[in-house]
Amino acid sequence: MFRKTSGGLEVLLVHPGGPFFRNKDSGAWTIPKGEWMEDEDLLTRARLEFREELGVDPADSVFIELGTVKQKGGKTVHAWAFEGNLPANFVVTSNTFSMEWPPRSGRTAEFPEIDRAEFFAIEEAKHKINSAQIEFLDRLIERLNSP
Repeated sequence: MFRKTSGGLEVLLVHPGGPFFRNKDSGAWTIPKGEWMEDEDLLTRARLEFREELGVDPADSVFIELGTVKQKGGKTVHAWAFEGNLPANFVVTSNTFSMEWPPRSGRTAEFPEIDRAEFFAIEEAKHKINSAQIEFLDRLIERLNSP
């Protein structure tokens, strides 16, 4: 999701929940994303993941295809952008995941997939986002500036 403000272009990034990302900031943020099945329509899955991670539906808007990137760990991410804004008084309502926590404790704890969502100006977003996903920001700027 992106929005145009008097200060310029801003993009929505999300911060992963759970204990591993609790104290991480620069390089930890990401676009809303998730897993997809081989036979699924990627845009349909992207819209669903946005809803699951944020608790709101993406805007009924024109979706701009941003292609794919491969992250360090080997995960391939497909992305689209759309213009929109979060509702007033927005609170992240993310789906959750379970994991053993603390490690080797034998106890299972549940954590939100996403614990924060914020709009960032493009230059700040480039410092916050997973480094492989910077390409998506560059592609968004390129496509918005194309006739």
